[in-house]
Amino acid sequence: MTTAVASAPAATTRGARTPTRSRRRSAVWVGLLPFLAYVVIFLAVPAVLAVASGFFDSKGVFTFDNLKALTNPQILNQFLASFGVSAVTAVIGAVVGAVICFALMGTKPDGVLRTVVDSASSVLAQFGGVMLAFAFIALIGTQGLLTQTLVHAGWVLNPLNHFGNNGTLLYQVPGLVIPYLYFQVPLMVLTFMPAMEGLKATWGEANATLGGTRFTYWTRIAMPILAPAFFGSLILLFANSFSSYATAAALISQGGIIPLAIKQATSSETVVGIANVAGVLALGMVIVMVILMSAYGLLQRRAARWQR
Repeated sequence: MTTAVASAPAATTRGARTPTRSRRRSAVWVGLLPFLAYVVIFLAVPAVLAVASGFFDSKGVFTFDNLKALTNPQILNQFLASFGVSAVTAVIGAVVGAVICFALMGTKPDGVLRTVVDSASSVLAQFGGVMLAFAFIALIGTQGLLTQTLVHAGWVLNPLNHFGNNGTLLYQVPGLVIPYLYFQVPLMVLTFMPAMEGLKATWGEANATLGGTRFTYWTRIAMPILAPAFFGSLILLFANSFSSYATAAALISQGGIIPLAIKQATSSETVVGIANVAGVLALGMVIVMVILMSAYGLLQRRAARWQR
């Protein structure tokens, strides 16, 4: 009898908890509905329409002929140029950003320097597009402040104003590395700093207790732990550069990278009937981004084990 009586309230309590949990889950989904609607309307639907347009011709007939554009040597060169700019800016941004994070580890977490760097990184990582392009045009463009200073100093054939045989460096694909690094380095600081802060002082103390040196600590403990986070941030920087459009569009009038090639395909006034080719190029970019983000997710999950 005692057992039966005691179990009754327990069963009643469990029964009362179940509807409460269900209501909480329902409330969570209701709260997510605005965000899900935003993702579907402004991200998913445009992406699907853009990619799907590559499988139709100018008359709206389904076709695979547009896929031949991916074998065009000019398109392949533009993909390679995009990969090149993205790889260079990602590697340089990752290395410089990691060095900055290492230097910040010697400062107070709530100190003035750390606060200023964190705030500046948050702002500069989002600073891009036409505003960033104008800033660099005013600095190192043909009539830019630094360019004219070099000219008046006697550098008539300075590397900023005469890059190879094609003119000003800033208005060519290799010149995109300069403005892209402006937001790549801050982005690395934001993404890699949490991993650096996840290193525990007890690991260093254990290394010293066992007779290890500082070199041993970094090569056998810290660097293997930080490697997934570092390479994950490197992939994120590559994807960020690969998908950038506005800054390049403000600096380069002709194509050269895939985002600009998509722009040319949709707005060309000289070559008619290639608008749907932009969908194929977008499909290529989507495939690259899916591969990159999948690898980034795997590395982030591995890095999260040490950041808990």
